[in-house]
Amino acid sequence: MKNAAITLAVGLALTGIEFAANAEVPTPVDKPYTGNIQLKVDATDLSHRIFNISEVIPAKPGKLTLLYPSWIPGHHSPTGPIDKVAGFEFKANGKVLAWERDAGNVNAFHIDVPQGADKVEVSFQFLSPQNRGQGRVVMTPEMLNLQWNTVALYPAGYYTRQIPVDSCVTLPQDWHYATALEAKSSKGNSYCFKTIDFENLVDSPMFAGKYYKRVDLNPGAETPIHLNVFADRAKDLEISDEGLKAHRELVQQMYKLYGAHHYNHYDFLLALTDKLGGIGLEHHRSSENSGKQDYFTKWDKSWLGRDLLAHEFNHSWDGKYRRPAELWTPTYNQTKRDMGLWVYEGQTQFWGYIVAARSGLWSHDNAMDMLALLGATYDKGRPGMQWRNILDTTNDPTIAQRSPLAFRNYQMSEDYYQGGQLIWYAIDAKLRNLTGNKTSVNDFAKAFFGVHPGAWDINTYTFDDVVATLNGLQQYDWASFINARLKGHVNLSDSLKDQGWQLVYNDTPSKAVKAMEDRYKRYNFTYSLGFDTNKDGTLRDVLWDSPAFNAGLSPSMTIIAVNGESYKAERLKDAITDAKDSKAPIELLVKDFDQYRTIKVDYHQGLKYPHLVRIEGSKDYLSEMLTPL
Repeated sequence: MKNAAITLAVGLALTGIEFAANAEVPTPVDKPYTGNIQLKVDATDLSHRIFNISEVIPAKPGKLTLLYPSWIPGHHSPTGPIDKVAGFEFKANGKVLAWERDAGNVNAFHIDVPQGADKVEVSFQFLSPQNRGQGRVVMTPEMLNLQWNTVALYPAGYYTRQIPVDSCVTLPQDWHYATALEAKSSKGNSYCFKTIDFENLVDSPMFAGKYYKRVDLNPGAETPIHLNVFADRAKDLEISDEGLKAHRELVQQMYKLYGAHHYNHYDFLLALTDKLGGIGLEHHRSSENSGKQDYFTKWDKSWLGRDLLAHEFNHSWDGKYRRPAELWTPTYNQTKRDMGLWVYEGQTQFWGYIVAARSGLWSHDNAMDMLALLGATYDKGRPGMQWRNILDTTNDPTIAQRSPLAFRNYQMSEDYYQGGQLIWYAIDAKLRNLTGNKTSVNDFAKAFFGVHPGAWDINTYTFDDVVATLNGLQQYDWASFINARLKGHVNLSDSLKDQGWQLVYNDTPSKAVKAMEDRYKRYNFTYSLGFDTNKDGTLRDVLWDSPAFNAGLSPSMTIIAVNGESYKAERLKDAITDAKDSKAPIELLVKDFDQYRTIKVDYHQGLKYPHLVRIEGSKDYLSEMLTPL
């Protein structure tokens, strides 16, 4: 190994490149950075979808390392789009400076600031995706999503909360914008904002666009909360009285739950679009969200995705204000450790469902249907739980970064969301059982997250803090209780039994299943044959060790025909139903690469869809949880 290192050094020297051992990235310190960064973003190039950036960074003569943010909060992994920045130019005293990317850190750039200089001028471009194959689309002819982490460098060696930034943006003519940043001045279509530290700048993204509506969700209150809606078409901005009432009730139900809030104002950013990339990302004083164009205009049919705003709003308490200690780092270029995501995301998923029902974003029946699907996932649809546990899936943002998986159900991916959600149902039921239904997770929420009203710094916690709060409500061996589910290989759906409800399977699809079929053209045969399909018969996932899997089906295939007839979802449903009274297998003609073959699935138990039914004689804790406060 020593000889290899010498050979590498010699090779670099021969090319004229200095061996980079002397160009280390400075360790961050918690002290104020001298001077304010001046950041300007030109977001007017809609044709090319390019953001043009200029920065003036105060600096002293000598070595300077600038960082492009890598570990983005809410992504839980190093997803900063360094591959989409180009055209770097650094200047001081009117002269172009040489720069070098760090040999071991592609997000770090080293330059030498010459004598007599007190600042470095930086310019570059963020070349945003042209299509979904290149990443999430953030600029369209009608709207854009400006995320400050994609358009800024910051000096290494300082906590990001100690680096002040003055930011400005130029938007297309006659566009509107919304952001948690506070306005300072404007001139024409250029807008500048009050000084804020780099940490909170990145935490305050912007939506902008042609078609815009802003509604007050907390009228008359001292702390303003607004819903900012952007759309591809003006007609999609029409909000019904029912829709407005539900979103206002979302705020009130969250306030009743926690008894305190952690922002000085809050802005929901909501894009109704089929062009801009989909998003649900939390921030302390705002959230980036997207939905289908008919989110408001077809209120009765658009309920499936309406827990999103409840989920992201909840993060202002859980994830942004109170944050797992290992998920906070002094800068955006230090490794985060995601073990606390079973609370950060799992409990937020828990409250997202519940508050959606309490506020009217969902009906009670909507919530029960979704909980049946959730329970079935861990009752029969996660064979990966035999070899893996929920805690280990907190590594998935780094392992997979949400890339497609061959066998999602067996490999598992980010199950701390749904699996973590079920752990909190178990905790709630145990609290209620131990206290004669006098204490619930409602009380935990207020005790753990409803502290220090109005504060919007970061208040970190550990696993032991969670356990201590639970013990403050009711003494019990909470650490063992949680770890049995977090680190064990148990059936997490049993927590719904603890809530007073039993999973059953029959041949009647729930309204949630029908809504998914109608809206997304996805057909769920997971609990019968063992797969789900797209409209054209493409297999999305094949359940490990299911009848389909054991017959030879895999997610790489497309079903062409069912029992000799061209594929339609309804024909497959009929074939599964008919097979109940037949000994003949179901014959599926599939395409596998360029080959066609018939696969026979020997299955005779009919269609199966999950539902929840009351356990006679048990306490109905679940209905209490879904009832408005």
